[in-house]
Amino acid sequence: MQCFFCSQDKRIIDYKEVDLLRRFVSGQAKIIDPRHTGTCAKHQRMLAQAIKRARLMGLLAFVRR
Repeated sequence: MQCFFCSQDKRIIDYKEVDLLRRFVSGQAKIIDPRHTGTCAKHQRMLAQAIKRARLMGLLAFVRR
């Protein structure tokens, strides 16, 4: 399984791309494990940082209601 971001040739992961970030967050608003998503270590770190920033800015939920 190849990394989604490597195949799309994305250099940065922006916290404002909420639709993209939601693909990597579970129904309980947890960050999905890279073994299930297939992201490489570099992009997983960038993805986690972007999700956390989006949560702080109020774009993504911390928990599911």
